[in-house]
Amino acid sequence: MNAPHIIVPDLEVPDTLARILADKYEEVRSRAAATPLSEIERQARSAPKPRDFVRSLCEAVAEGRVGLIAEIKRASPSGGLIRDPFEPAKLAEAYCEGGATCLSVLTDTPYFQGSAEHLKLARAACPLPVLRKDFMVHPWQVYEARAMGADCILLIMAALSDEQAEELEDLTHSLDMSVLVEVHDQRELDRALGMNSRLIGVNNRNLRTLQTDLATSEQLVPQVPADRIPVAESGIRTPDDVRRMAAAGARCILVGEHMMRQQDVAAAAHQLVHAL
Repeated sequence: MNAPHIIVPDLEVPDTLARILADKYEEVRSRAAATPLSEIERQARSAPKPRDFVRSLCEAVAEGRVGLIAEIKRASPSGGLIRDPFEPAKLAEAYCEGGATCLSVLTDTPYFQGSAEHLKLARAACPLPVLRKDFMVHPWQVYEARAMGADCILLIMAALSDEQAEELEDLTHSLDMSVLVEVHDQRELDRALGMNSRLIGVNNRNLRTLQTDLATSEQLVPQVPADRIPVAESGIRTPDDVRRMAAAGARCILVGEHMMRQQDVAAAAHQLVHAL
């Protein structure tokens, strides 16, 4: 079967992201050739009903807790191998025990050693809504996310044109899933606020240097309107970091590598959830 025609937008992106995206487009071409859009859409529409990702975060904040999106990932380009042995179901259970609000599961294989199976195992192990953390560039992946059980997807503004982002957002919402729109700077935030999704993720990691700086959230989060929900991402390790993000206006956080490196994952989650 011939691979589908996929248009790659002309974007100015950092070298690391450019390599990842080039590989991702090739991966999508291959996977979509093996499983046609009509088939993956059928699988998506027959999947169990999504869990409400946004409502879960809103309820946590309303109750005075930190809305913790706890991430499950085995490796990363900046951190290398993070956890071994790596058991997604046990990690999901531990995060739930520690008071996490939602999960984020890496499904990218080449750079994060993730897989769809990791997401399926994590979601089956607990009642929390789950974000599919991957480089989403094509509608086929949105259907695939729903088919594997994801309740939310990540849209990285640095990796997408406005037209792509809007198309993927509209499709995701039509499947009753949530979208976390991720930004790294002022220009991306301005673009993200032109979309409909309530979740605005501010990533403290510089895509060019891969270094993290919480000042990024301190600069951008106060500009997120009251009808949106800011989520501070990357570089958050301690209760003081959580309080710093909350002071900036982000009572929801996404934390992965720090907790993945702890022996007692439940305790690590509990410490951050009850930092305020």
